[in-house]
Amino acid sequence: MALTESERIIIPDENGEEHLFEVIFTFDIDVNQQSYIAVVPVEQAEDEEQEVFAFRYEEKENEDDLALFAIETDEEWEMVEEMLNTLIDEEDL
Repeated sequence: MALTESERIIIPDENGEEHLFEVIFTFDIDVNQQSYIAVVPVEQAEDEEQEVFAFRYEEKENEDDLALFAIETDEEWEMVEEMLNTLIDEEDL
């Protein structure tokens, strides 16, 4: 699935409730050869202050499905945060 900016996805929480998110970035990190997605809740998409959520993802056989995984290690978070900061800085130019 080629994700694009302005695309929306539904992510269930730990209670099974579904929440709508807007995709702000997808990116790959070459060091660990993983793909990541950064999203914001749709209700915050236009806010100046947004809570950004990041996940590692893998595409499933059905191209419309993604498997999302929590980022669990500090090292992985540091790589993701660095990439997000770079992407956000580039967008602000």
